[in-house]
Amino acid sequence: MAVQGSQRRLLGSLNSTPTAIPQLGLAANQTGARCLEVSISDGLFLSLGLVSLVENALVVATIAKNRNLHSPMYCFICCLPLSDLLVSGSNVLETAVILLLEAGALVARAAVLQQLDNVIDVITCSSMLSSLCFLGAIAVDRYISIFYALRYHSIVTLPRARRAVAAIWVASVVFSTLFIAYYDHVAVLLCLVVFFLAMLVLMAVLYVHMLARACQHAQGIARLHKRQRPVHQGFGLKGAVTLTILLGIFFLCWGPFFLHLTLIVLCPEHPTCGCIFKNFNLFLALIICNAIIDPLIYAFHSQELRRTLKEVLTCSW
Repeated sequence: MAVQGSQRRLLGSLNSTPTAIPQLGLAANQTGARCLEVSISDGLFLSLGLVSLVENALVVATIAKNRNLHSPMYCFICCLPLSDLLVSGSNVLETAVILLLEAGALVARAAVLQQLDNVIDVITCSSMLSSLCFLGAIAVDRYISIFYALRYHSIVTLPRARRAVAAIWVASVVFSTLFIAYYDHVAVLLCLVVFFLAMLVLMAVLYVHMLARACQHAQGIARLHKRQRPVHQGFGLKGAVTLTILLGIFFLCWGPFFLHLTLIVLCPEHPTCGCIFKNFNLFLALIICNAIIDPLIYAFHSQELRRTLKEVLTCSW
């Protein structure tokens, strides 16, 4: 991606130069500092991307098939795997082109590869932005369904959900195009980092508030059954573990990528930061792993969706 501040992977492949080492990492090499670099092969990239591509495509097909899942909530849940599908698909396409170039099975001029790389960058960046937006939208939808349960269906209507989805996609494409065009400006990188932190804070605040409300509800039920401590503590512990896993996976998969962007702004030539820059491909692989995990968290817990998925897999349309 252009926003990573590193050498473009497609052009790097054309020039037979290492694609996993950012240009900003030269400071570490010049000082002779020893760096821990996790090598991510193109084959592993391709495998992760294909797994994510198939998994998220199945979720989208499943929701599209079952009319019972055509609700505002599943509208957001469907768009999340669609965004993850585009993230994975763009990386699969890029990696496939790299492998073909390295094998000599594909010949292309640098100008053509430059344009292809720009297109892939825009698709990747816009799908990443939309993925973060839909994670936030799912959190907001769940929050409204809990705290405004009686008015939920009048607040979150299908037309409003569709307008929100359209606005997210349009904004993601527009801003990603600007980010790619001006990726070497500090303000652009800072905007991306602030956006990630805003989504993290939004999700944390909403889910913690929802957990607190759920614990209060469990406590009230326990009082009715005169079993306050055991039920309340058990439910609170289970909810805390679930919340920790949800936010932990989000932070671990997305955090390193945005740490990379932050360090480009703060210390682009420091040897220690240069060592971190060397692992950009690992950070991108973590985002693809998140695209594999997302359906397990947000989609496959639904019995209706799992039942329809079995129908899709057996081709019983």
